[in-house]
Amino acid sequence: MAEKAYITPKVLKWARETARLTLEQAAKKVTRLTPERLAKWEEGTEQPTIRQAETLAKAYRRPFAMLFLPDVPYDFTPLNDFRRSGSKELTTAAVFILRDIQQKHSWISELQRENEEPALPFVGRYTANDESSAVAQDILYTLGIDPEAYQEKEPIREWMTKAEAAGIFISRTSFIHTRLKLDSDEFQGFAIADPHAPFVFINTEDWDKAQLFTLVHELAHIWIAATGISSEIEPEVTNVTNADPIERFCNAVAAHALMPDRVMASLTASQFSDPRSIAQISERSGVSSWALLVRAHGRGLVTDAGYHSMKATLDKDFKEYLRALSEKNKEKERSKGGPDPYLLRLNKNGRLFTQVVLDAFRGGVIQPTLASSLLNTPVNNFSKFEAIMYR
Repeated sequence: MAEKAYITPKVLKWARETARLTLEQAAKKVTRLTPERLAKWEEGTEQPTIRQAETLAKAYRRPFAMLFLPDVPYDFTPLNDFRRSGSKELTTAAVFILRDIQQKHSWISELQRENEEPALPFVGRYTANDESSAVAQDILYTLGIDPEAYQEKEPIREWMTKAEAAGIFISRTSFIHTRLKLDSDEFQGFAIADPHAPFVFINTEDWDKAQLFTLVHELAHIWIAATGISSEIEPEVTNVTNADPIERFCNAVAAHALMPDRVMASLTASQFSDPRSIAQISERSGVSSWALLVRAHGRGLVTDAGYHSMKATLDKDFKEYLRALSEKNKEKERSKGGPDPYLLRLNKNGRLFTQVVLDAFRGGVIQPTLASSLLNTPVNNFSKFEAIMYR
């Protein structure tokens, strides 16, 4: 007879509920387990076997030993939710992503403090009562970015490289594994405004230019020390009254940083009468045509009627672009056999975070098991990260 695992029933139930899984969903994780029997384990009238309990712990993304604690343990404090009321409830994938980043943040923040690293002066340098253009200018100055002269072909890469060089940890992904993916409707990003270890997460379910706007929006959260998750990150929300005021402000900052006043002042109304002209300008700025149109409308370069007419045209063109891009990406994955799993994992961990963990591991500061857990990769495969990072 298989050995029983005398776990704490209420801890088992807590682990399932914090993973946002129903009894039915959780029961499917264990062979021949019914929701009714799982309920009995949570009530304490029956006990699972050790293997069954281990399987559930893995499904809930909790350490197996945690199930034996006498009481529900302290969990990470939920981040502020800056999404509109009535937003989609966070799914299991979202909860796991939030927990994973919070675990990474907790470790790196403690390490920075133990090493007596100075606090980063730009975290909380401003508030939402300041001018959004001033915050945008300070972000550009601090990171050393000139939106009129990007040094890389893809602006988002330059923004990420320089943000990490300034000490901001960045994670980008949209999945836990192939069957557990984030939805862009849940949130587009979130920020943890810790002066010793600021973190930014970007949901890659969005396309590249939307991700850049999200990145700068989340940097604005760092600059005003507003930790929390965001959705509906888009320029138009700047003027939507029922959106959270923090979100409106951070959208305004992103718009000013990516499309500064000096750039907009050099443009004329005639340039916004042709979709191709708008596309050319937006390509240089690394923003979407729609974001540029919204900014131009706000500055009076486009009339209300012209804005609505051009927006309809851009929406149609954008849907066609996404369809063509999807086909192109599918063909690319078929020819290459899918994306490099270690590149995906590197993006999820973040390059700066990965480098800090590898340095701590190589220097004997942390044990192999902790390093492996932080990077979600066996130690003997760490070299694959390094090969990608330095090529």
